[in-house]
Amino acid sequence: MEKNVSKRKPIQIFSKKDGEIGVNVVKSPVKLTILSMLKDNEMEFDEIVKNTGKSKSTISVHLKSLREDGIVNYRFDPNDHRKKIFFIDSKFLGEVEPASHTELEEKKIDFLVKNILEVENFKFSFLLFHTLRSTLIQEGININPVLFETGKNIGFAIYEKVYDEDFNKFLDNLSVFWEDNGLGHLDIKVGDTILINNTDCFECGLLPKKGKPACFLDAGIFDALFSTYLKLKVVVTEIKCNTMGDECCSFLIEPTDEEFVSPVEQ
Repeated sequence: MEKNVSKRKPIQIFSKKDGEIGVNVVKSPVKLTILSMLKDNEMEFDEIVKNTGKSKSTISVHLKSLREDGIVNYRFDPNDHRKKIFFIDSKFLGEVEPASHTELEEKKIDFLVKNILEVENFKFSFLLFHTLRSTLIQEGININPVLFETGKNIGFAIYEKVYDEDFNKFLDNLSVFWEDNGLGHLDIKVGDTILINNTDCFECGLLPKKGKPACFLDAGIFDALFSTYLKLKVVVTEIKCNTMGDECCSFLIEPTDEEFVSPVEQ
């Protein structure tokens, strides 16, 4: 049973503690279950025990190990100091699944020649990016969290280039920048949330159809740009993607402030 569970869960990679070299690799199915629960929410010890269906002693051992590795930490419940609330305290860098036994079509030389090298306005950067992503997928390596952080750095770097005090002009500048740099064509709709549709997507347009969103670089860029412009934290969710069989990639940008007022309405 443990062996079968292990096969279903890809191993996860986390950063080491500050000042240490290397990464932490998590393989234990129980630890992976704990981390999946803590990914988006802090959780009290008894909740973890209840949701895993494991004994208190088993969960204690795994949490102790995760804390020693610097992946998980805890704080005391301010309302009851007898209770510990656990949370992830390390950067999630990615995960690794078994490599594909057959070569992906999108990684083959003839595919690269036909779809990238022989098209008008060939760009080596596109060939490089696509080949790297396809090779990682072939080998079962998921670096989506790293791509997201890379995108955020890019977003902060280009912010001044597309900024305008007028929000609509800011959106126009972003669309022009996107198209001028071969990243796709943006259609942006603003209301209580912001919806961005990207056609001819640079990041995922030729990637294999895996049924999961793949544009974490773009998501990171949008996160940095809009959180900086709006001066509040936003959540960026890719709700459509070429790799999911959709005709375009769509990103829902939701401000976390419940009293958010769209700049268009101000």
